[in-house]
Amino acid sequence: MKKENLGQEAIYDARTLGVPRMLVLGLQHLFAMFGATVLVPILVTGYGLPLSIQTTLLFAGLGTLLFHVCTKLKVPAFLGSSFAYLGGFEAVAQLNAGKYADMGGDEKLAYALGGVVVAGLLYLVLALLFKLVGAKKVMRYFPPIVTGPMIIMIGLNLAGSAINNAQTCWWLALVAIAVIIVANIWGKGMVKIIPILLGVVVSYVVALIAGKVDFSAVGQANLVGLQKFVIAKFDLTSILVMAPIAIAAMMEHIGDVSAISSTTGRNFIEDPGLHRTLLGDGLATAFAAFFGGPANTTYGENTGVLALSRVYDPRVIRLAAFYAIILSFSPKFDALVNSIPAAIVGGVSFILYGMISAVGVRNIVENRVDLTKSRNLIIAAVMFVSGLGFSAVGGITFMVGNAAITLTGLAIAALAGVILNAVLPGNDYVFGSNPEGDKSADMGSY
Repeated sequence: MKKENLGQEAIYDARTLGVPRMLVLGLQHLFAMFGATVLVPILVTGYGLPLSIQTTLLFAGLGTLLFHVCTKLKVPAFLGSSFAYLGGFEAVAQLNAGKYADMGGDEKLAYALGGVVVAGLLYLVLALLFKLVGAKKVMRYFPPIVTGPMIIMIGLNLAGSAINNAQTCWWLALVAIAVIIVANIWGKGMVKIIPILLGVVVSYVVALIAGKVDFSAVGQANLVGLQKFVIAKFDLTSILVMAPIAIAAMMEHIGDVSAISSTTGRNFIEDPGLHRTLLGDGLATAFAAFFGGPANTTYGENTGVLALSRVYDPRVIRLAAFYAIILSFSPKFDALVNSIPAAIVGGVSFILYGMISAVGVRNIVENRVDLTKSRNLIIAAVMFVSGLGFSAVGGITFMVGNAAITLTGLAIAALAGVILNAVLPGNDYVFGSNPEGDKSADMGSY
């Protein structure tokens, strides 16, 4: 392959480019996933749950490799931290009933991760159903009129934390917002694919110049050290917080696989099949959460790099996974990322949380959900009031024996949506009939 053809002709075997170029292409995928992947532990730590950046990077790398094994090394996807579960982490952090009343952030994190493990295992159930009865029959119970409002509420429920962080220094938050908007709207090539990373880096440099960065923890941290593992704990309340979010996360997965298929010209929904990609994503998520990492998800940013470079070889993605694993062994790097001022985090999440909700709206619009139908209006109405209303009052707490069980707003909304969709007549959704609609639930697309 000649150098001048790179980026013009599709390349399915990157070995033809030589080792040096393969290594650089792997770095490009690392940059693409990096900003969003480390942002998740930063945000979750802000909620009061000390999620480790080192552990997150380790399991992003290991999860990606596990996914590639499950998909017969065919699918060029990177698995980074999922935004879908942010609302769940915040909900667990806010729990103050029953056993959670006097619980610290460390222990709450373990229970939140237990909920994520169960959510990851639900992917395996869906994968089995896809294999046994087919995607169309299963997806009939999770149409866009259910998944769209779920995604919208994940973003809206987090809006308050974005404001709380941003108001610590509004001008710095506005710098981060401005950089993300400029990169996303007017950026070309790689710039357009990494708006979050650029927003963090540029505003961080501005904060350095303004003397807004505290480097004390960076100086004290070791250059090399092991990750901080947290073994997941299981409780019905935290499981009921996290498990329903799997509905939205699985739609994001299907959207990503659809996008990767259309980008590369290979139908990965058929070969190796959605049952295998869901299996890989679910196992990676459960494995990560069991040992202290956040849920994983296939990343739209890396699909953007595929489109940009036209190098579709999964080996390049696996290089990025190895780079992430190497970075995960540096506490000093962890401390450097954690030195990012709260205002920058607020500015970035200002855009991010709004975009999550906007993706939910896009999911409804691109699937042409008919909101003139009473059934669809009723499902959306009940879900919105349940998701937002119950979140405002701390959910519903009830006793089962001697145990206090809390259902959060998102959990109630998910249950209500799935049940109403199954019971009310007129469900005409057919999965696979609209490829653009299938892709529109991808929360990794900016």
